[in-house]
Amino acid sequence: MTALRIGTRRSQLATAQAQLVADLLKTQGATAELVPITTSGDEGKSADASPQGLKGLWIDAIVAALRTGEIDMAVHSAKDLPAEDDEDLVLGAVPWRADPNDVLVLRDERPLAAGMVVGTSSLRRRAQLLAGFPGVGVIDMRGNVDTRLRRLATGTVDVVILAAAGLARLGVEPTFMRRLSVTEMVPAPGQGCLAIQCRAEDRHTRARLAPLDHRASHLALDAERALMRQLGGGCALPLGAIAAVRGDTIRLAAMVAAPDGTRVARTAAEADDPDLVAGIVARRLIADGADHILSEVLTA
Repeated sequence: MTALRIGTRRSQLATAQAQLVADLLKTQGATAELVPITTSGDEGKSADASPQGLKGLWIDAIVAALRTGEIDMAVHSAKDLPAEDDEDLVLGAVPWRADPNDVLVLRDERPLAAGMVVGTSSLRRRAQLLAGFPGVGVIDMRGNVDTRLRRLATGTVDVVILAAAGLARLGVEPTFMRRLSVTEMVPAPGQGCLAIQCRAEDRHTRARLAPLDHRASHLALDAERALMRQLGGGCALPLGAIAAVRGDTIRLAAMVAAPDGTRVARTAAEADDPDLVAGIVARRLIADGADHILSEVLTA
């Protein structure tokens, strides 16, 4: 049997995530091999290099390889996907979602307090930190998990914020770590989800992926991405969104915050359809001033 080719970024985390999918396929009797691919984001190119903006930088070369048939499927961190779907590509599966929350990783046992410096490159995390933890300092910090933890250890910052799912998939367990609740830090849309993308016309691969799909995780991701579309698409916005599915009901909670933390719009709603619940939440956020916050970010 020909092995299914899985496209993935070359980073340690991306490789670990792709291997998880390969292992899931193996439980279904399918064989798979990883195909490492370098994206524009990995090469350090700017968002101007991608038609889909900042998010597109981390998937562009992988999507191109999928379209040309060099790979059969692509495994993405769902939060890296632009909000808009391509007609020729589909999400063949969204496996069971890992912990979607963010965690504080601290240098020592002291809790986060005024005067401490936090490293993050995320506008969403910055805004909620400044709104919820008065007196903390925030500096821009990029790089993979290892890079951020090294900078924490050397004293560049007192705290870094990372995704719980990423740490778990890497098997990293920092000594001093605190999970942030959704009331403290609303996660990024799609955080904790793996999105397995394939060609819409590829019935063989879609059939192989179908058993890997977790309905509740897929519906939650659909709702969060629908909200992104309604609030401005794939830009790196200070937007947090998290959906949960109970039976036929989707509950979507979201927030939009000014990067300096001075204004925060929050709301939640329930419905039985991802687009419907996203529309309700979007309208409520806009009524609470989210459109003004987002327009200021986009024109900054």
